[in-house]
Amino acid sequence: MTRYVQPAPIPDDPYAGDPLLRSWLERHLGPAGHAAVKGRLADLAADVAGPLRAAHADAEAHPPTLVRYDPWGARVDRIDTSAGWQIQRAAAARHAVVALPYLESARATWGAAARVVQHALLHLFGPESATFSCPVAMADGAATLLSHPDVDGSVRDAWLPRLISTDPDIAIVSGQWMTESQGGSDLSRASTIGRPAADGSWRLTGEKWFCSAADAPMAVALARPDGAGRGSRMLAPFLVPRYAADSPLAGATVAPDAPAPGVIVHRLKDKLGTWALPTAEIGLRDAYALPLGDPAVPGLVRAMTLVRVARVHNASAAAAGMRRGLAYARAYAEARQVAGGRLAESPLHRATLGTLAVDAAGAFALAGHAFALLGRVEVGADPEAAAELRVVAPLAKLATGRLAVSSASEYVEAFGGAGYVEDTGVPRLLRDAQVLPIWEGTTNLLALDVLRAVAREDAGAPLLRRLAAAVDLARPLSPALADTLAAVTGELREHLAEVTADPAAVEVVAGARGLALRAAYALAAALLVEHAAWGDEQAEAAARLWARRWLRHEDIAAEAHRQLELLC
Repeated sequence: MTRYVQPAPIPDDPYAGDPLLRSWLERHLGPAGHAAVKGRLADLAADVAGPLRAAHADAEAHPPTLVRYDPWGARVDRIDTSAGWQIQRAAAARHAVVALPYLESARATWGAAARVVQHALLHLFGPESATFSCPVAMADGAATLLSHPDVDGSVRDAWLPRLISTDPDIAIVSGQWMTESQGGSDLSRASTIGRPAADGSWRLTGEKWFCSAADAPMAVALARPDGAGRGSRMLAPFLVPRYAADSPLAGATVAPDAPAPGVIVHRLKDKLGTWALPTAEIGLRDAYALPLGDPAVPGLVRAMTLVRVARVHNASAAAAGMRRGLAYARAYAEARQVAGGRLAESPLHRATLGTLAVDAAGAFALAGHAFALLGRVEVGADPEAAAELRVVAPLAKLATGRLAVSSASEYVEAFGGAGYVEDTGVPRLLRDAQVLPIWEGTTNLLALDVLRAVAREDAGAPLLRRLAAAVDLARPLSPALADTLAAVTGELREHLAEVTADPAAVEVVAGARGLALRAAYALAAALLVEHAAWGDEQAEAAARLWARRWLRHEDIAAEAHRQLELLC
């Protein structure tokens, strides 16, 4: 008897096989701008489908380890990572995944839309990077913070070129050391203290509980300047070198890759997912640090520059993972034989995949829009984009994070028993997705951030303007879609007025999550309508079904089955 072997699913090329990505670039960059980036994206897609996919598997199979002592008993706190992790690190630099929006050549070619190009790079790179997309996000956030005019020029000149280098031998990434065990997301309880030194540097002392990319050569840490008042506003961001090579406190005889004096790695975290990513508990004992801005000025607003960038990266990671999971599930359905024929021919399974494709389209639009706004803020200092990004960044992050988890669960189920077996790689989709609603703020924390943005900064106004404009764009496409958007826009206008009137009301705070998700789903519908009105047939189908699914709460199974090929 011949033993049956299931053919492995081989997904489409992540760039050539993603029509929504390509049409989005055509619209936002123009034909010439899209043509200018096609070669770069095709090269990255080829790397993803070949060596990076293999490196991803290697990094997952060989998670990082902490070596506390050398053979002679010296404390070294060395984090060893796999060859696959190092390949991902080099590829991120070579393909300019962090660097691109900072390069003068990119800004000359695409202007503010350089961030749109970066989003496309992340969309290809992230899902099979063994979560190297996390240090990429933190490096981008650190680069943005270092670019702030309040940062000392000598600090910027020493570190920014390394963060945005495209040479793997020079490029570095950054960690982010903010949370502490007693506070978590409640930064007001942070107890790390910073004290000035005679040479203008600072010394930090405290305990950081969740430090991702703990092997990175630098980190941005929050600390309370000695003598500063209580509360989160008074915290200030500092750059902390991780290794002796970058710390003036290290002696000349100390190995460059030894830990910087005062930086202690207590342990690596044993996490549900993101296994290849070294995450640690780190102690600081008079560790050398450089202030990022004037520590005498409340610094949380400066630190939020980094957090905002990390949030839009989080949305990109969620949307990209959803799209890649869909590609694998479709490939498996094409290869899998079931009673009656191929799984891909089952109307029920097609409906499931079509519904997942609708969710992936909405998530992509949210992430893509956040990056487009970010570019307009950075290049041209567009005040309207800044006002809208204030609410779009948390909305995009919270909605895509939750969608990523529900979609990943469906992808695991779509593979049946094989989806539950680790060596297929499929369970990782769910393990890694679960962190996305947590990193950079939980759903509830972000919902409260939305309330603050609406109440204090009138951030609801640009959102309502975009929704109202989308109603007019939707009318020629589908009167039913336009009516749905108009009704939801009216609801949101009333609810946002209640937030502005009394943001601390129990009903407002208790309903913050529901309001934020409703606003995010309406925004996704509006963004899909905008793309459909530009001329994208896939976006039109997705907009109709998204509105029915998430705004009217209807069953879209039959239509998702019929339109599967268009939706994918």
